[in-house]
Amino acid sequence: MRSTTSRPERGASQVDVTAFGADPTGRADSAPAVAAALRYAGTLHGPVEIVFAGGTYQLYPEQAEVRELYVSNTVGADQRYRDKRIGLLVEDRSDVTVDGRGARLVYHGLQTAFAAIRSTNVTFTNFSVDYAAPKVIDATVAAAGVTGGRAWRRLSLPAGTPYRVDGTHITWLGETSPVSGRPYWSGVDGLEYTQIHDPAARRTWRGDNPLFTGVAAVTDLGEGRIRIDYTSATPPEDAGLVYQMRLIERGHPGAFIWESRNVTMRSMNAHYLQEFGVVGQFSEDITIDRVNFAPDPASGRSSSSFADHVNLSGVKGSVTITSCTFDGPHDDPINVHGTYLEVSGRPEPATLTLAYMHPETAGFPQFHPGDQVRFIDKRTMTPLTGSPAVVTAVDGPTGTDHTRPLTTMTVTFDRPVPEGVAVGGTVTENLTYAPEVLVSGNVFRNVPTRGVLVTTPKPVLITGNRFDGMSMADIFISADASSWYESGAVTDVTIRGNTFTRPAGPVVFVEPTDEIPGLVHHGISVEDNTFEVGDVTVADVRSVGGFRFTGNVVRRLDGPDRPPYTSPLFVFHGSSGIVIEGNHYDPGLNPSVIED
Repeated sequence: MRSTTSRPERGASQVDVTAFGADPTGRADSAPAVAAALRYAGTLHGPVEIVFAGGTYQLYPEQAEVRELYVSNTVGADQRYRDKRIGLLVEDRSDVTVDGRGARLVYHGLQTAFAAIRSTNVTFTNFSVDYAAPKVIDATVAAAGVTGGRAWRRLSLPAGTPYRVDGTHITWLGETSPVSGRPYWSGVDGLEYTQIHDPAARRTWRGDNPLFTGVAAVTDLGEGRIRIDYTSATPPEDAGLVYQMRLIERGHPGAFIWESRNVTMRSMNAHYLQEFGVVGQFSEDITIDRVNFAPDPASGRSSSSFADHVNLSGVKGSVTITSCTFDGPHDDPINVHGTYLEVSGRPEPATLTLAYMHPETAGFPQFHPGDQVRFIDKRTMTPLTGSPAVVTAVDGPTGTDHTRPLTTMTVTFDRPVPEGVAVGGTVTENLTYAPEVLVSGNVFRNVPTRGVLVTTPKPVLITGNRFDGMSMADIFISADASSWYESGAVTDVTIRGNTFTRPAGPVVFVEPTDEIPGLVHHGISVEDNTFEVGDVTVADVRSVGGFRFTGNVVRRLDGPDRPPYTSPLFVFHGSSGIVIEGNHYDPGLNPSVIED
């Protein structure tokens, strides 16, 4: 269908997706029309604004764009998932704004909601993202009891939760494809992972799932209500809790920014992101501002993402995350990191063979000619003498081609590698793709894990945020060359003017994976924050040179008349340059400093 374009005063061509047949009434599949509008926009010269005419748009995966892509922290090199379907794709473009004008985009099946690939100056704004049938089951225990010597629970499910009762089991069916007539996915009973949400207490945590243990009968009561009877007579004590259940394969990123520069998400609702969150990968300057990562209150759901909300892997320039809400993820709201690659061979004095080590990360380039690389001893997690070096050539994954090696690469440097580089004992860190980070004015709640993970040697400022009821550390700084292989050591982190309330503790947790004690991280300052805590440790810090805790207020959650707390507020392992001064502590806290 022919499009209409106009020239707004600001000089950008305007492409209206409804001119290509997109349906704002939500009755028809708008995926082919949206794809056609974006392809047409790619033929225009100069800035382009792609607009939606408000309303609701249904987007099915069958006619979405398809690209072979390999994405950090997902399914690695697994060839079953190499092709990604993308509902809204900006590719090989500059100066593009996607303005939803308040539109609600409802995605179906398994697909990435939107992506910017090899593009510059891209803004996504003014629209909501949701999925008709999330790949997460939010099952509320609406009632529970014991009748006739048998315990029972009645589950209540949100709309858009297809299922089938099979004897004493429940088969979750996902959503049925209108093309194939088959469900996009399926699973049985508790699936592979569970976390538990308490709406009354406003907390979420990882835990065991008792719903399908000792089942005697399952009855479909209709309208998303299921009764489960048990062989036990033990009364269930979980009425009101929500069991959030899912599979674990992260086949698609929820949104994807790759090999792009100056990409902004602004004034959006991300009500749910299918199979993962927003992944920024080997890009430059990413801004996420006033984005509401939270379930639509009308949906009855409490999960807003299959895993992290925002995972930025190998970004350079700046990362700016401001005035957002992070509510209901299945992993960390924010994770900013690089990737350590392990040395697996030394074919030439200035050449190394490097390998991806975690099975969920592989297939995309990790270095480019001109990148600066540091060599890290895995035992001490400190740089080797002779670091860094500059890359002159790379032979390895492309990120789009399964005929190339996906888990290894050969990298040549501008000088012989240091003598201490050892196969299996050394990892490499890309210093060029490491960003400055600002996390400011955000709210974190209903999080089963940590609030902010950050590992970058560039300056980090975490300020003016509110963290409520994190189930693990509110702020976690690692540098990990034994598990997730997320780099690297920090040198300048300021945690200022935040409020931490109801933490599970420790609030600030620093734990690199060094085996031999030494100073891995440097320059961490915690200043002018408010901590409202139970009997927990505020700072648990390891292998840090230079840690300041100044001008903070630490309050007891339960008031001064309760028994004194026993947990020390500060625990340090193998650290130096510790300054703790000018803080206020409520009576009954334990402001002890434990050092070893």
